[in-house]
Amino acid sequence: MSKQYIITSNSPYTGRSRASRPLTVEEAVEYYGYTLECGASWSHEKGNKKINRNPKTISALITALNNASNNSARNGCGDYYTAEPA
Repeated sequence: MSKQYIITSNSPYTGRSRASRPLTVEEAVEYYGYTLECGASWSHEKGNKKINRNPKTISALITALNNASNNSARNGCGDYYTAEPA
């Protein structure tokens, strides 16, 4: 059985925190696919980062989610994502 993680997103402006259900890395990539896709669509803009849409590890997924969130945020400061074992 693959290791599962709970991914939490924290909004810096509202203080709102949302946690996902326990997910494996593969399930999390599918679950957060829209966020990764939106961030990748803005990667051509100056100052934005390239987004890995198919990360293999949880740390690579969290990095990609944070970069994708920052890319698609109006002011460049999106939600912060963290993961902890389930």
